[in-house]
Amino acid sequence: MNLFDVYPLIPVTLVKAEGSKLWDDQGQEYLDLYGGHAVISIGHTHPYYVKRIKDQLDQIAFYSNSIQIPIQKEFADKLGHLSCLHSYQLFLCNSGAEANENAIKMASFETGKSGFIAFTGSFHGRTSGAVALTDNPKIIAPCNAREDFHILPWGDLEAVEEALKTNTIAGILIEGIQGVGGIQVPSAEFLLGISALAKKYTAKLILDEVQSGYGRTGRFFAHQWVEGVMPDLITMAKGMGNGFPIGGLLISPEFKASYGLLGTTFGGNHLACAAGLAVLEVLEAEKLQSKALDLGEKLIEELKQIPGITDVRGKGLMIGIDLDRDAGPVRTELVKKYHIFTGSAAKKQTIRLLPPLSVDWNQLNSFLVALKEILSN
Repeated sequence: MNLFDVYPLIPVTLVKAEGSKLWDDQGQEYLDLYGGHAVISIGHTHPYYVKRIKDQLDQIAFYSNSIQIPIQKEFADKLGHLSCLHSYQLFLCNSGAEANENAIKMASFETGKSGFIAFTGSFHGRTSGAVALTDNPKIIAPCNAREDFHILPWGDLEAVEEALKTNTIAGILIEGIQGVGGIQVPSAEFLLGISALAKKYTAKLILDEVQSGYGRTGRFFAHQWVEGVMPDLITMAKGMGNGFPIGGLLISPEFKASYGLLGTTFGGNHLACAAGLAVLEVLEAEKLQSKALDLGEKLIEELKQIPGITDVRGKGLMIGIDLDRDAGPVRTELVKKYHIFTGSAAKKQTIRLLPPLSVDWNQLNSFLVALKEILSN
């Protein structure tokens, strides 16, 4: 049987990982500045994380949500503490797309409406509702397309209000910082504006923090950089489990739960919660959120000084770099010659940096040296 060939692959076979380092099957060491799409938050194979999972595996790995699972409550308490969102409710699932699907469903249930708004450059997932609100027609099948789902211009509050005036919009879905779109940071004016408009027209504000959450930007969630924004729903995944599949939906207190309203077989299982708790405990113990902010600010300032870079955007360790040339060959040279992994974006000239939050400055500086050398040619 062949694998269904949908991924353009880097010709490297990784067999070992530790912190921000990777090794291939030939023994070559690499620097990971992409974290497998922002998934690796506390560093590869962190010893505390590994022990947490092994200890849980020795006890019980899985049972469904038909029984009490105390570790879910332990996880929710720690998440509420670190995010400062104590009054929100937590629904656990398995991925960012699944989290967004449940957020869409909850907003529609609550408002009785079916329409949604997202924005140019958005990426919310590949499942039915999430992909219909993703700005990439190539991955939207005919069965996914919906006339009442609107992709509006980024930053255009007038267009948002015009759509809301139809009284068909259940929710507005926006990333805390756009990831695939090239690390586009929404202005405070834009976030506060759509928040106010959502309230005015009884729509729900959904913050997709799948890539931008979990301390990556120097705040627990990226939207927390804007004072006064309190989303109705917050979606998260990627960095939650440091590689173990886990996603979640934070639900504001105005939503009332009922049996059967949402459901999942694997979401919130014992192993997933053990992985999730380990991530939160390491984030707190090693102060990785503040470290991400400090390192990111220093790295952004250094990047701005490099000839051949036309723009640098982001917060913390979520950084987009625009080049004066296509980024593909540059990223290839970074891997082949300098053994550094970076990420792509929708725009061909953009490099994305999403390293483990445990990365150190010497490692980031080695990337700066390599990038200067490549761009000088």
